[in-house]
Amino acid sequence: MAEFVCKVGDTSGRVFQQIEVAQSEGEARQKLADRGLYVYSVRDHFDLVAQLSRASSDRKIRPEDFLIFNQQFNTLVKAGLPILRALDLLAERAAAARLRPILEEVRQRVRDGALLSEAMAAQGSFPPVYVTVITAGERSGNLTGVLEQYIAYLRVSTGFRSSLITTLIYPAVLVAAAVLVITYVVTYAMPQFARLYHELDVPLPVPTRILLSIAMPLRSYFLILIAVLAVVALAIFVWTRSERGAVAIDRLKPRAPVVGEIWLKTQVAQFSRTLATLLGGGAPLVSALHTSSAAMNSKLIATSIDGAADRVKEGKSLYESLAQTRLFPSLGLEMIGVGEASGALTPMLTSVAEFYEEEVATRLQRTLTMIPIVILVVMALVVGFILVALYLPMFSLQLGAAGG
Repeated sequence: MAEFVCKVGDTSGRVFQQIEVAQSEGEARQKLADRGLYVYSVRDHFDLVAQLSRASSDRKIRPEDFLIFNQQFNTLVKAGLPILRALDLLAERAAAARLRPILEEVRQRVRDGALLSEAMAAQGSFPPVYVTVITAGERSGNLTGVLEQYIAYLRVSTGFRSSLITTLIYPAVLVAAAVLVITYVVTYAMPQFARLYHELDVPLPVPTRILLSIAMPLRSYFLILIAVLAVVALAIFVWTRSERGAVAIDRLKPRAPVVGEIWLKTQVAQFSRTLATLLGGGAPLVSALHTSSAAMNSKLIATSIDGAADRVKEGKSLYESLAQTRLFPSLGLEMIGVGEASGALTPMLTSVAEFYEEEVATRLQRTLTMIPIVILVVMALVVGFILVALYLPMFSLQLGAAGG
């Protein structure tokens, strides 16, 4: 028997993890489904290989492909096609090849009598937010309406993520180039100069001796250093995948200079837009909060939202519940409080998301404009010091030859 870590949801909309003992992943899914639980994901307990490969799994749906699928699916349903017939067409002709086997599994479950939301939850590749939206659409009889809301949400979130990645490419390339150049100079060029100066018996000035005292051991133990760094990076990665490690790292992120506030406001924007989409689709507030929590990438934010959902369930307002987390910015909380008091929570949450998305984009652009300048200045100082340290002995040699 093996243990599996299962992310599941119950009929009230609460999403949580639990350990299930079974012979296989399929048996674990079946046992959970028999107990009336929606199964979002199942993975081996303490399976490092599964954790390392989970992000690049073939069954993970790319946001761009998922957006196209939803647009096509919504168009077919609005045209009057039955859900099963729409799934038949998309399972055969979906633009993304990796989506086809996933849709075939969903189609088979629907054909066997399951609801669309149940089939998607049991399949395990669809985001919890999406499954909840589909459930709300089925219950309200307005599946196309909630799909249109989700498509709008997906367009904004996908566009924001794409622009963020595009903005980060240039600084990342610049940093990589700087590291490669400095590594080459320190590990290859400098030892050559050191050998030359040793053969010529040239006295070395202080900057050159400092540089060689760093470069020579680095060259000798370069492969060992790389191996140690790789092991440390792997250990940190595994630790951050654990509940305690992820929360510990997330507690440090908001305190980071410059980028900490940007990270926090990005999380608030994602939460606000997700919650607005779920509430707009007809999901109850407590259920929508738990589902929004499951959609967050940050363990700290997710845990805080779950706590807020429990307080809302006890009778407190959403404003008070989120304020007790001590994570949400005061302006966003005030906007949520006004929306809640006026009965316009959903549009106000959308306004909060738009406000912070715009602020994050502006601050990120300003910050990333400065990063290449800082990198270039630092790189110029480091390379300049290396060049001066390398060529100072030559000047000494020339002066000695001239004096002689």
